[in-house]
Amino acid sequence: MLFYWYHMEKGGGTMKLEIISKKPKGASRKPPILFIHGAWHGAWCWEKYFLPYFADKGYTSYALSFRGHGNSDAPRSFRGMGISDYVTDIAQVIDQLPEKPVIVGHSMGGLVTQKYLEKNTLPAAILLASVPIKGVLGTTLRIACRHPLILLKVNLTMRLYPVVGSQKLTREAFFSEDMDPDMVKEYFHKMQDESYRAFLDMMFFQLPKPDKVTTDLLILGAEKDTVFTMSEIKQTAAVYGITPEFFKGMAHDMMLEKGWQEVADRIIEWLSEKGIE
Repeated sequence: MLFYWYHMEKGGGTMKLEIISKKPKGASRKPPILFIHGAWHGAWCWEKYFLPYFADKGYTSYALSFRGHGNSDAPRSFRGMGISDYVTDIAQVIDQLPEKPVIVGHSMGGLVTQKYLEKNTLPAAILLASVPIKGVLGTTLRIACRHPLILLKVNLTMRLYPVVGSQKLTREAFFSEDMDPDMVKEYFHKMQDESYRAFLDMMFFQLPKPDKVTTDLLILGAEKDTVFTMSEIKQTAAVYGITPEFFKGMAHDMMLEKGWQEVADRIIEWLSEKGIE
């Protein structure tokens, strides 16, 4: 089900946010789950597998597109959107839910989730291939080594799209080498630009403050992730005093990879272990 929520901006205008939802067939006492996408993505990345699967398991499932992403409204200055704006989007959605949800935050969405949790508590949160505790400097340096001209173009134009600007680059960043080319093509055409300010926030200005987070976390990573390495995921987990878990042979977009169900099942199992069901 696709619908939109509206909220007032500081300037007096309204912001329309895209929400995709899937509800269980019968009554369920389980908490809702809110899925948060990463950079270059939108709510669409959860729609194919995770939303229907979690709904079938009894969880009312929602996926949000941040402002300027998917079918959500974009502000006049797209490149000026920051992580704090995305945190506001999450807060607006959660405030309108009938009860506090569990959050699953992927990549940039994992950072936004952590920033939201610095001032709010939820039943639980899952960080899926999340921005590392030290930010995206390591990722940026790896891109600089592999594609120096692309990184130069990013900084000259203040646009992040060149990083994923071809099917080859999209596969390199997000998917396994054996991903069906037709699927890579489908997902590539859904990729979009990302805010340059959000990039700077992920680099320096809006890094997580783990000492302010009290919500229970599950931290998951992918063995073949070229965006955030296993070492970086381990560093994040260590700061929270958590042992991370990794999925063999998987790349960054764990919710779209062939092993997506294994990832979903581990989240459901962990929620059950925590008594969140």
